[in-house]
Amino acid sequence: MEYTQKEYIEYVKGKSPNSPLGKNMLRAFGVGGLICCVGQLVGDSLLGAGMAEDTAAAFTSISLVFIGAVLTGLGVYDDIGRFAGAGALVPITGFANAVAAPAVEFKSEGLITGTAVKMFTIAGPVIVYGVAASVLYGVVLVLFGAG
Repeated sequence: MEYTQKEYIEYVKGKSPNSPLGKNMLRAFGVGGLICCVGQLVGDSLLGAGMAEDTAAAFTSISLVFIGAVLTGLGVYDDIGRFAGAGALVPITGFANAVAAPAVEFKSEGLITGTAVKMFTIAGPVIVYGVAASVLYGVVLVLFGAG
């Protein structure tokens, strides 16, 4: 059966469930904000303990990545993601989940061909483009005398 574009759009609208947009946005905002508040609490605690600001910022990022990876390994982060949607994906813990989840899922294929390959399938492009962007920004800063 062939559809015109308009008929197809109407067909898809009829078959697609309506999304509770307001509730989803509230959940995403709440959980994403809570994750950020945990990060702020960790950073403020480290600063309060006398750690230098740069070091505290680095330790905060490392702590959030670690927490995200552990929660992924325990299967908890998947539940958080189902509940919060993009609110769980946007903070740094979402990156940790994106790297750790394929590694956990494919561990039965072996340490190298399963875990490592799947882990770097997600992390590889992020690392490559992050390094390339850093180099580009550095060159621009040097050329324009800001560095």
